[in-house]
Amino acid sequence: MSILILTIALLYTFLIGYFVIGFNRLPSFFEENTNPETKFSIIIPFRNEAKNLPELLESLKHLNYSKDLYECIFIDDESNDNSVLIITEAFKNTTTPFHIIKNTRVSNSPKKDAITKAINMAKNKWIITTDADCVLPEFWLDIFDCFIQKNNPLFISGPVSYYDNDSFLKRFQALDFMSLIGATIGGFGIKKPFLCNGANLAYKKDFFFDSNGFKGNDTIASGDDIFLLEKALKKHPKKTLFLKNNKAIVLTKPESSLKNLSTQRVRWASKTSNYNNWFGKFTGLIVLLMNGLLVGTFTLSFLQLFPFKTFGYLFLIKFAVDFLLLFKTTRFFNNEKLLRSYLISSLLYPVFSIYIAFKALFSSYKWKGRQFSK
Repeated sequence: MSILILTIALLYTFLIGYFVIGFNRLPSFFEENTNPETKFSIIIPFRNEAKNLPELLESLKHLNYSKDLYECIFIDDESNDNSVLIITEAFKNTTTPFHIIKNTRVSNSPKKDAITKAINMAKNKWIITTDADCVLPEFWLDIFDCFIQKNNPLFISGPVSYYDNDSFLKRFQALDFMSLIGATIGGFGIKKPFLCNGANLAYKKDFFFDSNGFKGNDTIASGDDIFLLEKALKKHPKKTLFLKNNKAIVLTKPESSLKNLSTQRVRWASKTSNYNNWFGKFTGLIVLLMNGLLVGTFTLSFLQLFPFKTFGYLFLIKFAVDFLLLFKTTRFFNNEKLLRSYLISSLLYPVFSIYIAFKALFSSYKWKGRQFSK
């Protein structure tokens, strides 16, 4: 038992430490004064997003990029609120080029169907995706354009962060999200990418078609981002890059309730078993084992079946190594104040993590009014 505990603790420490090294190793990208030339098709699927769309639309209208170099394609996934009207009214008196199309369901993944349909009608060379509950930075497209001109990539993962962290629940999930983003950046830094986020993702349209789009994983409801990343890494690893620039950060809202948060995380976790990236699976397994170890040793210590100091040592190890990664990540996102909730969050997170893992393994989930199986 002691050997098992020590092995898991060491593997976890080296893994997160490796991400910290990768975070430092990945250079920040500094934009230059270049003439914009990249043409983008911005793709935004939505379903009943009337509450969130106004902020997104306002940020779209304030993009500092030539209107003739991009288009916005909104895909209505069977909304029954006034989302379509909100979009139409927002762009009625502007020169922003936009289209609203209806989604056509052909698979078990409505979002993948929506993105595929939009790409088929997109007129520009570069696809860039985001979500309806996001807020875009003013120089979003400028920075992507500069990055494309300088690096000639094929697939770009961009930074995403939460905003509106005015409660402990929101700060808890923001810290969880920061750990994922930190691992994302660290993974790219050590040249073992395994995560990205569809709220800030760009790729060439030709790559999407050459890779047969979402074929092979369209039976899985989520994962429109990760599975494309895996295809990009398989064929074009040197052209699959992360845009490390804090002026390109897309902001999104945390979930408003514990129930919604649990459902969201179950949805995310449900695709993990379908990953083809061995390093991603290894990372998920080690993180799960470390959290399980903490829950298990605490329970046994509480029942006086195990020395409490073992739990204490494990907790301190995880607390310290996680803090290193979170400190670097929150500093990059200029959100160090989240760390005020780190101690309590680190005590609660192992239980939350194990709960989500078991729920994702044995149950279906409901998202936006639809029921999905694993």
